[in-house]
Amino acid sequence: MQNGGTMSKTIIVGGYGPGISAAVAEKFGAQGFSLALVGRNEERLGAAEKQLAAKGLNAKAFPADLSDPSGARALIDRVRRDLGPITVLHWNAYGGAAGDLLTATAAEVRGVFDVAISGLVAAVQAALPDLQQQADSAVLVTNGGLGLADPKIDAMAVQWNAMGLAIANAAKHKLVGLLAEKLRPQRIYVGEVVVLGIVKGTSFDKGQGTIDAHTIADKFWALYQARSDVTAQIG
Repeated sequence: MQNGGTMSKTIIVGGYGPGISAAVAEKFGAQGFSLALVGRNEERLGAAEKQLAAKGLNAKAFPADLSDPSGARALIDRVRRDLGPITVLHWNAYGGAAGDLLTATAAEVRGVFDVAISGLVAAVQAALPDLQQQADSAVLVTNGGLGLADPKIDAMAVQWNAMGLAIANAAKHKLVGLLAEKLRPQRIYVGEVVVLGIVKGTSFDKGQGTIDAHTIADKFWALYQARSDVTAQIG
């Protein structure tokens, strides 16, 4: 998309909802990015598109199921057509199934990896031609502390019935490191923010949230600007 003869930057905000992704959209939108809001809830996306437009930001809703690799690839094509080349891919999508690994079905176990790993890999592959052509391109990933290798955290994941999310987060952390290593020679930055706590205003917040989503968005922007550290923690 052209604006005064200058190619605008576009960020895909995958897994859009209240909290981290909304704050990231506002942060990058304020820096001149066009915003592709992606999620399964069309009503939520439509409302967010209007709210962001009211703030003077260029946002467009793209309903999609990011756990489906073919859907993720099709999404990239739609965003490219409507908003222009992708500069930043922000992956905030996650799956909460397979909470108890002793009773979870095989489909539930696959499901948490479909959104955390398979969908993300497919989206990166599809966006790669755009990312390769821009000097400030990036893949930014939201991750959670349940994936850390720590007996106390393991006990917490079991107690919270969030075992599937925990193993998906652990795999996503490894994926971020691998992508960072693979894409660094192409000057494509890859980084994650690992959230070590409950974010205010999200579905996890039952009144005990301690982390402001805008603090996380500011950290993502700082990582994007510095383009050096692969992992940062908040909480």
